[in-house]
Amino acid sequence: MYGKSPARVVLLLLGIQLTALWPIEAVEIYTSRVLEAVNGTDARLKCTFSSFAPVGDALTVTWNFRPQDGGPEQFVFYYHMDPFKPMSGRFKDRVTWDGNLERYDASIMLWKLQFDDNGTYTCQVKNPPDVDGVIGEIRLSVVHTVRFSEVYFLALAIGSACALMIIIVIVVVLFQHFRKKRWAERAHKVVEITSKEEERLNQEKKVSVYLEDTD
Repeated sequence: MYGKSPARVVLLLLGIQLTALWPIEAVEIYTSRVLEAVNGTDARLKCTFSSFAPVGDALTVTWNFRPQDGGPEQFVFYYHMDPFKPMSGRFKDRVTWDGNLERYDASIMLWKLQFDDNGTYTCQVKNPPDVDGVIGEIRLSVVHTVRFSEVYFLALAIGSACALMIIIVIVVVLFQHFRKKRWAERAHKVVEITSKEEERLNQEKKVSVYLEDTD
């Protein structure tokens, strides 16, 4: 301590105070965890994050891949101020940056999916001094056709219920319309019959008066 200059001591104390004032927290990663896509299509691997520290030039994003059938982890994508695509391997010319760091989005696009793309994709974000945190994972399943999920069944049920309600409303409206039309026709017939009856009675009355006058 005695061998250090006063200036170095002040800088050391200032650094300790700044570290105490700037708490280090873990970066939180959010992913869909499970993703299913059709062979030959494109998929967006969504990865968003939250960080106590503001986003700066030191922020890095690393995407890696673990094959479903085992094997070593493979590099997919890296971002540090600019995107760095893989120069070789299965993901060459098949992955692009699709994130927006201003919105805390570190997503990527994976093009022309293949069945050997099945596996787990990891998203790691470091935003110094926030460098710790759980790595986000997405388990991708490439299939021939997308299976119906609970969301699809729910949407189908809601759509069917809405269609049924519309049909019921249409039937009720048509029923009321034809019912009113039938009542109108009956009323018209009653009026017509009444008019003819009154005309007949008037004719009979005229005949009766004529006969009385001739007598």
